[in-house]
Amino acid sequence: MSSFVPSFAVARISEKSQRRSGLPGPGVVSLALGEPDFDTPAPVLEAGIAALRAGYTHYIDSSGDPELREALAETVSKIAGERFGADQLFVTHGAAAGITSAILSVCNPGDRIVIPSPNYPLYSEAAYMAGAVPVFVPTRPDYHLELDRLEDALKGARMLIICNPCNPTGAVFTREELNRVAELAQRNNVIVLADEAYSEIVYDGREFCSMLSLRSLRSQMIFCQTFSKTFAMTGWRVGYLAGPVDIIKAIGFINRTFVGGPNAAVNRAALEATRIGTKLAEPMREEYAKRRTLVMEHARRIEGLEARPPEGTFYLFARYDLEMPSRELVARLLQAGVAVRAGSEYGPSGEGHLRFSFATSAENIIEGLGRARKAFAALE
Repeated sequence: MSSFVPSFAVARISEKSQRRSGLPGPGVVSLALGEPDFDTPAPVLEAGIAALRAGYTHYIDSSGDPELREALAETVSKIAGERFGADQLFVTHGAAAGITSAILSVCNPGDRIVIPSPNYPLYSEAAYMAGAVPVFVPTRPDYHLELDRLEDALKGARMLIICNPCNPTGAVFTREELNRVAELAQRNNVIVLADEAYSEIVYDGREFCSMLSLRSLRSQMIFCQTFSKTFAMTGWRVGYLAGPVDIIKAIGFINRTFVGGPNAAVNRAALEATRIGTKLAEPMREEYAKRRTLVMEHARRIEGLEARPPEGTFYLFARYDLEMPSRELVARLLQAGVAVRAGSEYGPSGEGHLRFSFATSAENIIEGLGRARKAFAALE
């Protein structure tokens, strides 16, 4: 083949994907990765090993291990205050496959998908893959929802995506905000994809309101969750979706086509995590709270950086006042020995920002932000 031309799907998403920063090289302190630096809790690890030894090495139900779906249905039902059946749950290859499957199963080419911005870049990339049109709605200066703009954008839209707590901004949306979102979604007959990957990482005693608890949205909402952040299981690749039976059935056709069935042994490990519950996350959450204090202390020493304490997640999303695109600034910081994420990766409203991850050691936070401080001083 003399010249290869990729598909339209690749063309639509490649430019967006290339905005992401590469992995740091030797000697670089990384404040870039959105991954817990903790090991998977021992009971979950042991359950995975035991499953392999017990012969969980074969194909399983493509919707997920039946016992896991039953356990997840109980978890979801408790949050929702209403019974969800196992047929309303679908286990996915991490939240990424869940999000992509949901978008591909609901949206047609040309459909509008409303995304508050800044936000996780996979949403827009999956939209482009589906041939849909992402519509970015800027958030307020405190990164909470601009509800009047959202109301305008939802007219004629097919889907709204809410990431709460939000990656990268750390915003945790209030019950009042989400009730208003539900009202707007109902009025415009919009399907809501609710990604709550960071639901267990919230600070200052703040209430976390799951969109599952909004009964008015029950018939038009897809709930997405993952074991990656809460249980430090990023490499296990397991998440799940919950929603109306007809939507979950449609998602099943898409997911089985491009992913196939889930990993049998991993599903058993996820079952153990589900049975034990989020108390497994408590030590990690306590450590993130300490690191949040530390990252704020050192970020505020950087002249030209405006740091607002994140309400949730393990990210600091900070504005800077340099006349420089965020991708170029990230490259300069990388030369100075610290890796961070460019705000432009997270949509148009992310430009002029940097994302610092504090899912790393205190030593890395202090050293990395110290290098960033020197780099900023040299650029003034």
